[in-house]
Amino acid sequence: MITREDALILLESFQPEAHMLRHALASEAVMRALARHFSEDGGLWAMAGLLHDVDYPLTMDNPDEHGVRAMEILKDKLPQEALDAIKAHNSECTGLEPRSRLDFALRAGESITGLVNAAVLMRPMGIEGMQVKSLKKKMKDKAFAAAVSRERIRECERAGLGLDDFLGLAISAMTPLYTETGGN
Repeated sequence: MITREDALILLESFQPEAHMLRHALASEAVMRALARHFSEDGGLWAMAGLLHDVDYPLTMDNPDEHGVRAMEILKDKLPQEALDAIKAHNSECTGLEPRSRLDFALRAGESITGLVNAAVLMRPMGIEGMQVKSLKKKMKDKAFAAAVSRERIRECERAGLGLDDFLGLAISAMTPLYTETGGN
């Protein structure tokens, strides 16, 4: 399996926009926390999170290829279960329906990063002191971070984790990213 250092080099070689790189790092953090919670392979789950959008700079104008191209790029770098999860994270376009815990975790995990990030941007204290209750309220407001799929976030339950616990896990997992960068 690819090392984290090599994964970051590969990811950056496609010159993603800064917000996409932040999304990749946040997805990695959430996936690592989910793996810890489920006693799964943290390295594998983290790499699936980090690299799930590796092909986005190449496919942003052709969503049907997003996930498929990533599988091609990563075929010798990740085990099949991670490749399948990466393809299934865009099942609406790729046709590969999520089946495994990893598949559902990646779909929920990468989606929650958008909601948390939007909430951070709206709060004077950023992520500091963010509560599950307030994030859940934001989730109910369809106009807030409208592009973030609430249905995908709720797929945490299909992975085996209740929504409140998932939101708390995501906040905790992402907090160090904001602390390390000094904000957004």
